[in-house]
Amino acid sequence: MLELELKEQLKSVFQKLENPVSFVVSESTHAKQAELLEMLNGLVDCSPLLSLRMNEASTDFPQFQLEYRGKLTGVGFKGIPGGHEFTSLVLAILNADQKGKLPDQHLIERIKNLKGEIRLETYVSLSCENCPEVVQALNLMSLLHDNFHHSMIDGEFVESDIKRLGIQGVPSVIHADKLLSSGKASLLDLLEKLEAHFGVKETTPKKRDLGIYDVVILGSGPAGASAAIYSARKGLKTAIIAEKVGGQVKDTKGIENLISQKYTEGPKLAHELMEHMRDYPIEVMEHRRVKTVESGAMTHITLESGEELDAKSLIVATGAKWRNLNILGEKEFLGRGVAYCPHCDGPYFKGKDIAVVGGGNSGVEAAIDLAAIVKSVTLFEFMPELKADKVLVDKLMSLPNARIIKNARTAEVVGNSEGVQALQYEDRTNGEMKSVEVAGIFVQIGLVPNSSFMKDVVEMNKFGEIQIDAKCRTNVPGIYAAGDVTTVPFKQIIIAMGEGAKAGLSSFEDLMMKA
Repeated sequence: MLELELKEQLKSVFQKLENPVSFVVSESTHAKQAELLEMLNGLVDCSPLLSLRMNEASTDFPQFQLEYRGKLTGVGFKGIPGGHEFTSLVLAILNADQKGKLPDQHLIERIKNLKGEIRLETYVSLSCENCPEVVQALNLMSLLHDNFHHSMIDGEFVESDIKRLGIQGVPSVIHADKLLSSGKASLLDLLEKLEAHFGVKETTPKKRDLGIYDVVILGSGPAGASAAIYSARKGLKTAIIAEKVGGQVKDTKGIENLISQKYTEGPKLAHELMEHMRDYPIEVMEHRRVKTVESGAMTHITLESGEELDAKSLIVATGAKWRNLNILGEKEFLGRGVAYCPHCDGPYFKGKDIAVVGGGNSGVEAAIDLAAIVKSVTLFEFMPELKADKVLVDKLMSLPNARIIKNARTAEVVGNSEGVQALQYEDRTNGEMKSVEVAGIFVQIGLVPNSSFMKDVVEMNKFGEIQIDAKCRTNVPGIYAAGDVTTVPFKQIIIAMGEGAKAGLSSFEDLMMKA
């Protein structure tokens, strides 16, 4: 049952609707059918343009489709979209009537250009924090594309299918019983995978010149948003290019060290960054990836989408991403035993032996959390000692089903058609190769800067961090960098915000000197 406060909020949200949207529900004798109907009828109460009708089909468990203006869309929900997926349902309703947050026209054209017919199913857990982004992206594509069908499937109702398909992590996107994508993925990631898998309609590729800007910022996390706001406040023509607004912070759960904010969460902070940028004339180009950067009198930026633009000043604030092990079998068993999110994928390994690779805070915290649900957890650390805080290490060592292997160089993920079977590693004390039988491997070995596209443009250190001076200048005039992608120590949100502001001010100062 929807709480009264939530229904009042939804009434306000659904006031945007101009056309009828219906829930077409399948008949089912499942015990939770009543729960689904109660949820959907609660939504119907929130707008006169929402309705519910039953169809003649009978299903083993609760499920329904969205209908827009009397015609079925490509969006379906198999299960009850509660928990994190409730937002996916609300957004699907709004997007059906084009009242949600839609991508720009260039991206819409790419989606429509996919070759159909496309039929996808995304297996989720309602407790998964990465699943909604994938479900929402694919739902959006199905609403924009005439021959695209997508269904969210709650794994709780289809345990036999999960076993048959060998799914060991969520979200898992399936096409024709084959895994197409596993784990966290953005709209851009998914679109590129679909373009590669299904192909695109033959069209004449067109370059699109976006013009000249005073400042172009690459990345829209705390550093990028801060740089954009400071630049726009100085009256500079500003554009920001990003794969997703919020960057890595969007994946951070709890934030307790952002001064003046006792507690916030990554998605909330990412939303607030975007709302703040909307107060200024900043052109935000989301779902874009940089292809090349060429320095000169002005910096020329080419995007993988074919778009091009020039910048009098360029600020690189692309942050960092999770580091891979880069060992045999890691990519092959992604989603079939290899995982990066203990909160999302941990429940799939209940009662099994698993490994965690990484002895920093994130690795030890993951091992502690997983120990509560798995049979045993083995933590592997490359160095002679763990790098995590002592209080965390002491907690891990106190757990009866946890053990630590130090001086271990992970060498290969071993598995078969059913998934991961073992992790091979080298004992660095004597060079001996050993193996531990595990069903899952969680990788928690820190971050790597998103700087590869700048490799031949500016100076970097051996870790791939961009070298900057006290004013965020690189060795190339007119190019600046800020945040986790740089050599600045202590990768913290508040530091990234300050560095972004500094880069924006330095850029303005240098532009004024040239004027």
